[in-house]
Amino acid sequence: MQLAEQIASVRAGVGDPQEMVGEFRRTAVLVPVVADGFMSAEYGGIRWIYAFTDEAPLARFAEARGSAPDEAWEFVTVLGARLLDGIIPELDGPTGVAVDVADDDASMMFPPVAGIVPDAVAVDVDEDGNRITGDGGASDGR
Repeated sequence: MQLAEQIASVRAGVGDPQEMVGEFRRTAVLVPVVADGFMSAEYGGIRWIYAFTDEAPLARFAEARGSAPDEAWEFVTVLGARLLDGIIPELDGPTGVAVDVADDDASMMFPPVAGIVPDAVAVDVDEDGNRITGDGGASDGR
């Protein structure tokens, strides 16, 4: 199943989120670039790198941001695993990936949490490597 189909399945409540993350890791995504690196936005204290499953959702995003339909955007193709395991750990501060964000019914956020990014940069893992639970405690069960 392709990444866009996995996202749709999870959004519909019938897909497996772990399988979707696995598919993201195996998929080459398009990441727009700007002068200082990857195009991103900050929201909720997290930097979100924009990524797209193909050129059509990237074009919709460009148009939503006011670009002319024929205006070219520079982008790189990056394997999802490389983005999560190699690039994000090198950035300052918590960073996740926002996929196909211009598509209300097909977008997905991959936050910087254990199971998506390496534990060393996950916001839900403490210095001892324990997963932080929602009640403020820690749990070593993953």
